[in-house]
Amino acid sequence: MSQPSKEKKHEPFASLNFVEFRYFLLYRFLFTVAIRMQGVIVGWQIYENTHDPLSLGLIGLAEAVPYVISSFFSGHTADVVNRKVLMVCFTVVFLFCATALTIFTFNNSSFLLTYGVFPVYAIIFISGIARGFLAPAVSALFAQIVPREHYANATAWNSNTWQTAAVTGPAFGGLIYGFAGVTNAYLCVVSLIVLAFVMTFKIKRHPLPIRKKIEPLMESLATGIRFLFNTKSLLAAITLDLFAVLFGGAVAILPMFAHDILKVGPEGLGFLNAAPFLGSVIMGIVLAYIPPLKEAGKWLLYCVAGFGIATILFAFTTNFYLAFSLLLIAGMFDCVSVIIRGTLQQLLTPDEMRGRISALNNIFIGSSNELGAFESGAMAKLMGLIPSIIFGGSMSLVVVLFSSIKFPELRKLNLREIR
Repeated sequence: MSQPSKEKKHEPFASLNFVEFRYFLLYRFLFTVAIRMQGVIVGWQIYENTHDPLSLGLIGLAEAVPYVISSFFSGHTADVVNRKVLMVCFTVVFLFCATALTIFTFNNSSFLLTYGVFPVYAIIFISGIARGFLAPAVSALFAQIVPREHYANATAWNSNTWQTAAVTGPAFGGLIYGFAGVTNAYLCVVSLIVLAFVMTFKIKRHPLPIRKKIEPLMESLATGIRFLFNTKSLLAAITLDLFAVLFGGAVAILPMFAHDILKVGPEGLGFLNAAPFLGSVIMGIVLAYIPPLKEAGKWLLYCVAGFGIATILFAFTTNFYLAFSLLLIAGMFDCVSVIIRGTLQQLLTPDEMRGRISALNNIFIGSSNELGAFESGAMAKLMGLIPSIIFGGSMSLVVVLFSSIKFPELRKLNLREIR
């Protein structure tokens, strides 16, 4: 890999000088668009068939359970098996899942009319296993593609790419579902995953970092857990994000909110799903130019609190445009948290432990989205839609207060001081 000229201070495009990193970002964009499209399609399809908020929560549970279980092994796997190989293999598994969901919709969804929504949950379960293995492999490979001195800049562009895709996916998924039908929407998902698979051939098979000690599986997992719990600033950032997302996310019940409160179809749902990620894209571009390095801990706390306040205000709106705006603002706040935590993880994690620490991060953070979806669906059924959203946003504020007291080192976090 040819080295670019020495990075200038706050050079916004420094990491994009690496050709392989650009292909990596293209893979992430195509794959994320596909998965986010699929999420909107599945959510609307299931709610149309059941009209039950708990059924939306079960989508998250169906993915979270296998995701958490597989993540205990996937981190170790990503540290002992070539990460590019893992990326290719589990991208193919996602392709299989998307193809199966497409087949279920043939003959005007007669398959689902006959067997109910259980087959969809089964496919989501399989995709949860694949996601559990894919996430740490991709995260660890990212650190091998980009030199250490460019981690902060590369993390901003990596996050921005994901967020851009997360805007595009729901919007396109809702529009295609609304105007062309569910089968054509799933076919687009399949096509995008195929294109993402092609991009993997442009990424090298980087050799695994040399490990000082070859450990058995359980000892390897214990080493990763000890490292995380001994690295207080990283543990604090992960804990804050975990509970904020677990309680504060309203995205999982957006199909119900769009259908029952705003009275919009799948097209409107697609735009609502895209709103938080559009906000993240806007903030991601800003942070690429002005990275939140100094006083990062204080910014993390402020932005998670802002996320909770935006969520509470969202619960009271009955106007589509206001709802869209509040979700956009929530996404802007969330982006700051994602970039600070991602940069901190890359800076503090030794190369030979990146797979395990990424997997642990995914257990706490990645699964919190799906577990949060289950919590949102269950609370909406128990408390009602609006009270459940207010409860979630309020709990995010409680988490901020608790974290600022429990982890005083988080308030002092300065990423510029980490070497």
